[in-house]
Amino acid sequence: MLSGVAISALVLGGAAACKADSGDEGGSSNAACDLKLGFFGPLTGDAAGLGIHMRNGTKLAIDQYNKDNADCKVALTEYDSQGDPAKAPALAQQAVGDQKIVGIIGPAFSGESEVADPIFDEAGLPTITPSATRPSLSTKGWKIFHRGVGNDTSQGPAAGRYIKDVMKAEKVYVVDDQSAYGAGLVDEVKKVLGAVAGEDKIQVKQTNFSAVSTRIISSGATVLFFGGYYTEAGLLLKQLKGAGWKGTMVAGDGVNDANFIKVAGDAVAEGTVLTCPCAPATAAKGSFLTDYKAAFENAEPGTYADVSYDITKIMLEGIKEGKATRADLLSFIKSYNKAGTATGVTYKFADTGELDPAEVVVWAFKVNAGKVVPDVEIPKA
Repeated sequence: MLSGVAISALVLGGAAACKADSGDEGGSSNAACDLKLGFFGPLTGDAAGLGIHMRNGTKLAIDQYNKDNADCKVALTEYDSQGDPAKAPALAQQAVGDQKIVGIIGPAFSGESEVADPIFDEAGLPTITPSATRPSLSTKGWKIFHRGVGNDTSQGPAAGRYIKDVMKAEKVYVVDDQSAYGAGLVDEVKKVLGAVAGEDKIQVKQTNFSAVSTRIISSGATVLFFGGYYTEAGLLLKQLKGAGWKGTMVAGDGVNDANFIKVAGDAVAEGTVLTCPCAPATAAKGSFLTDYKAAFENAEPGTYADVSYDITKIMLEGIKEGKATRADLLSFIKSYNKAGTATGVTYKFADTGELDPAEVVVWAFKVNAGKVVPDVEIPKA
């Protein structure tokens, strides 16, 4: 941890940014210059598919801003956590040590948030996560924490309702990967399901699922809910189907990525249901979809790309208004109350940093013909 003296120096150091003085109308003369925003999440490793789309949303927003403010640009610094909580503290220390970093998009995952956010909080470095959904993150008293999507008290019960009301499953088996995210999500699902046919825990990076596959099949479950990320989900389902299971996997946003299909295979993944506390990025508002495809070789925006774009624009709007220090940008974020141009969500954060519940949506997606496609918005209880 940094000492109080060091932190004071870092916070004050943010004020060293210059301000443009172009004299242009429309407020450009107030913009803070020579500042940086950080993206914190997995860009390599088993979960990189999720992080790359979020980083791309952030990069698109910054590139567009810099095109419009060529004399007063904002730089992007990437902190590749690989989704690993063990790597997060050192990366967080790097970020707070760079006096020009005034805001962080992320951390992307809940586990890394639990160990990185205390460091950001001590340094007064504001964060908005596009995807870390563990509910307890907003109960830690971190002043810098903000969440641009609903948490798992929204996603978990919605997944449970989908399993009960839409799939009408009578026997459900649950498995989690023991991560902060996966275990927490399964806990919320079980609150809706009540008694389950059985439950198991696996490990991140586990590759042999023969024992758990046998127990799932023996339970008679027709639905498996998995709490974790897409690599383990794909391998588990591949081995489970290979052992003769005929049921359907349901999983959360950590699996909602095209790489899940690559791991499992098209035939195995077909029909899998994936939830997300977000609307489909491919149905984003405005020019986001066209702009994203143009910027990234015609790629479809993945889960949370549109959220990352919108929350990055919140920070950029603050910088445009001359918020040159971490403290000033933090105050700007806390008072924000506008709709995002890509998601259409009104970003207004409660004292805990949570998105206004009225703005939270949860969608079910399905794997169909080798693609993750929208199914239906899951109604609130």
